[in-house]
Amino acid sequence: MWTRPLVASFYLAALVTSQRMECREDYDFPPTSDYSPSVLADLKVELVKVSGEDMMNVSWAINIDGSIEYLKGTRLVGETVVVCEYTPPLAQVDMAGSHQKWFHYLVRAKYGSNVITAANLPLPPQGSGLSYKYRSIIIPRPKHSFAGRAPKTTIYPKADITDITTDSPRSADPPHTLANILLIIYSGLAAVMILTSGYILYKRCWRRVALLLGLKRLPPSFKVPVSVLLVYPPEDGAFQKAVMALAEFLQKHASCSVAIDVWQQARIAQLGPLRWLAEEVKAAQRVLIICPQSGHPAPSNLISIGPCVPAAAHDLYPLTLNTVASHAKNADELSKFWVLQLGQHHDKRPGSLAPELRACRRFCLLRDLSKLCRSLHTRRRDGKMWADFIFVADSEKSTVKLKDAVEKLSVVIPAEAQPLNSVIAV
Repeated sequence: MWTRPLVASFYLAALVTSQRMECREDYDFPPTSDYSPSVLADLKVELVKVSGEDMMNVSWAINIDGSIEYLKGTRLVGETVVVCEYTPPLAQVDMAGSHQKWFHYLVRAKYGSNVITAANLPLPPQGSGLSYKYRSIIIPRPKHSFAGRAPKTTIYPKADITDITTDSPRSADPPHTLANILLIIYSGLAAVMILTSGYILYKRCWRRVALLLGLKRLPPSFKVPVSVLLVYPPEDGAFQKAVMALAEFLQKHASCSVAIDVWQQARIAQLGPLRWLAEEVKAAQRVLIICPQSGHPAPSNLISIGPCVPAAAHDLYPLTLNTVASHAKNADELSKFWVLQLGQHHDKRPGSLAPELRACRRFCLLRDLSKLCRSLHTRRRDGKMWADFIFVADSEKSTVKLKDAVEKLSVVIPAEAQPLNSVIAV
């Protein structure tokens, strides 16, 4: 009578102890499904020594709940992209009384900042919220000891100096020597005054002269591209089309080097949204954050208009709000973030803008397009502000596509704008 429960208990024990986890590199886009497991319960990253080498121990916890039957694996994104699969599946393992199950994986450490993202597979559909956990760790470079080493002295070769003297009779002074010397001095002073006056006139009046002569932009050789990161909320197709028209305009006609998720989807898939955003914010001179059109969803018959919204946009916009909030106490760092509103008029009500963005400088397009272009190319020199770029937007043919895309948004904008709730990522 007691043999059956004993055999069953031995079977379950063998099943638990024989459970394995196989990890492999996989750079394909992660699968999505309507039936997906819950988000990871926790994620930890610690620096460990393995055979004298620095490694990162990545540990994660999986919730033991009803959604575990849909779990196909766990995706880790760092320097490489790794997918870990469980054998046998966790749904077939008896873990009664357990609320979490921990796993760990060793990753080669890189000196400096390391960002690890992890998510259970398959991912939920787009728009279902954040599905990744993010952790970062800074690994300092080891300090080398230079004790006992004598500094090297640099020996410079000595040059032989030869004194050359000439024994020649002194020639008589030419006639009118004083007059010739005075003429040379006055000519040099006149040349210096002419050059100085021309330089002062150039510094003070070159912008007005350029506008009077009809110069819209400086020649390409004189323009220095400004690195710009463009971040936007995921809305509908018409809004996405306007965002892409603005990105193309800044890239082609405003002397900007634009970084946007649509053009770097492969890199985002490799690095993960958090690490990609952190690197682009650090490298960009300006971060342009486009405001949502409203708090209401767009009508269903307009969502299919224009290009589709990338999956990364659902994660990047709330992460950007977190980044702005982290710089709120530093005015110099906060000045990098500018807010753009696509429309003809500013909505100046306090509740129409996310709290994180209310301290940022704002522009309304297309009304402030010329002002935006000039501001992007304005730099501080000798305590004064100088513009390296002259642009007259009203007469530019390049604004036609952007103008059409922004004007079409008036069809999508509801009559009453609702306040935007901030989304803080874990």
